[in-house]
Amino acid sequence: MRKTIFTLTAVAAACMLTLFACRKNVKSDSDTSNSAVSEDVLAKIYQLGFSNKNVTADGNGNYIVEGDILISQEELDAKPEMQFLRVGDEEQYRTNNLVTGLPRNITVSLASALGTWSTALNTAISRYNALGLRITFTRVTSGANIQIVNGSGSFLASAGFPSGGNPYNRVILNNSAVSGQPQNTVATILAHEIGHCIGFRHTDYMNRSYSCGGSPVNEGASTVGAVHIPGTPTGPSAGSWMLSCIGSGQNRPFTSSDITALNYLY
Repeated sequence: MRKTIFTLTAVAAACMLTLFACRKNVKSDSDTSNSAVSEDVLAKIYQLGFSNKNVTADGNGNYIVEGDILISQEELDAKPEMQFLRVGDEEQYRTNNLVTGLPRNITVSLASALGTWSTALNTAISRYNALGLRITFTRVTSGANIQIVNGSGSFLASAGFPSGGNPYNRVILNNSAVSGQPQNTVATILAHEIGHCIGFRHTDYMNRSYSCGGSPVNEGASTVGAVHIPGTPTGPSAGSWMLSCIGSGQNRPFTSSDITALNYLY
């Protein structure tokens, strides 16, 4: 399934299918090219239950997988708890690692270089807080649990998964790459990355072609955790905020299935 794309600039056109996983020369998931990433690392990524196609190194010892998920070398080398990966299409999924100590308020800050997107962050936070969850989000100017910082690279945004019961502490937003997007599109991107920070996998991780186009990729068994969330659909979940890819100009507030998933976990 290919999303409708609205061309904004030459760069936006080049990134047409993957607003979360945008590259200047977009390749489908059927492309197995992984420049400067060793076969050993690719094998470990696959064993963790992530796609090992189009993996990029960020230059700091970390790897970007599935377009926007940051995996550290430490995580690759750790022996995770065994968890079998559910075979499906586009259900809601979580990792084994979640935020604990509920109810809990999570603070979020926005780097000054990203001030253009202050409204977008407020919108993303309000979408979560409107649900009455056992986690809430509050903006602060410093010392935040999740810091949204400016970055660059072959992605528009990236984040990691919780550790030790705490949310992942950083979202990288590529300011130059999202330039020209509507506030609601960037709000969706930020809400998506915060979703990773609190433990959500991509809704369509078993078939990224659903939102990204290209050939379906079946990742098989896993040890990191892609746990189906009860009560979410077993068929396509159109419009989910955790779909792998989003078209330029699109807005994805939470769907009813997203709300079910968030309420089940938090």
